[in-house]
Amino acid sequence: MNKKTHSTRLTTQHKSSQGVVSIFGEEAKKHDINVSEISKNLMKELREEYPQLIFRYKKTIQKKEINQVLKKLDSELGQTLFVSKSSIKPDGGIIQVKDNNDEWRVVLVSEAKFQGKDVENIKKGLLVGKSDNQDLMSAGNAIERAHKNISEIRNFMIAESYFPYVLFLEGSNFLTETIQVKRPDGRIVTLEKDSGTLNRLDRLTAANYGMSLNKNLCENKIIGNKMIQSASIYTKGDGGKWDNHEMFNIMLEISKTSIKKLGINNK
Repeated sequence: MNKKTHSTRLTTQHKSSQGVVSIFGEEAKKHDINVSEISKNLMKELREEYPQLIFRYKKTIQKKEINQVLKKLDSELGQTLFVSKSSIKPDGGIIQVKDNNDEWRVVLVSEAKFQGKDVENIKKGLLVGKSDNQDLMSAGNAIERAHKNISEIRNFMIAESYFPYVLFLEGSNFLTETIQVKRPDGRIVTLEKDSGTLNRLDRLTAANYGMSLNKNLCENKIIGNKMIQSASIYTKGDGGKWDNHEMFNIMLEISKTSIKKLGINNK
C-alpha cells in the first residue's frame, strides 16, 4: 500500500469515527510486529549469554494459568473465569526461564503502542477532522488493552520480587515535551504536552505509580511493609521513533535484572 493511499484510508477512518480512531492503524500494527521480532531475537542473545539456562517464548498466558497462581496464595483468589479459553497476548510476547526448581519464571513481557500521527500529518501538510480543517486529531483510546495486560501479569507475578513488564510508546499522543512542527507552507504548529485532547500519557502512568518514565523499574519497590510492582514505561516524548536497537538494549537490561532477582545465574 503506498503512503498516499494509506493516509487517505486513515483519514477516512478518523472521519467515520468523528475524529477518534479506536482501532490500530498500519503503523501501530507494524510497531507491534517489531517488538515481537525483537523479543524473539532477544531469546537468542539470552541463550548465548546464559548457556546454562533454558529459555522459552510464549505468545500468550491463559487466564486459567493466572488463576492457578492466585489460588496457591489464597483459596478465595482465582475463582472467577467465564470464558475457559480466555488469555492475554502482549504484543512482544512473554520470555520465561527455568529456575533451580525446574519451574518456569517470567523474564520479560513486552508491549508497544503507536498512537498519534499528528507530526507526520503536519509535515505532509495534511489537515484532519470531519471538515479537513484541523491541524491536530483528538487522541484515541488504543492503549486501554495495555492496562488490562499489565494488571493480569501483576496477578500472575503477585508473589515475585520483580516485575519485567516493559511498555514502549510512540506517537504524538505520548509527548513529554511541547514541540513545534513546520508545515510545507511554512506555518508552525505547536503540540502542547499538557493538552488533554492530545496527550494520553496520564492514562498510563497509573501502571508505574507516577514514577519516572524511560527507566528500568523491574525491581519491585518497597514502601513500608508493602511491595509494589511497576511497569517500565518508555516513550519517545519528542515525537521521534523507536529504533529497534534501542528497544533491544532496554529489553535485554530488564531481562538481566529479572535473572539477577531470580538468583539462577551461575556463571
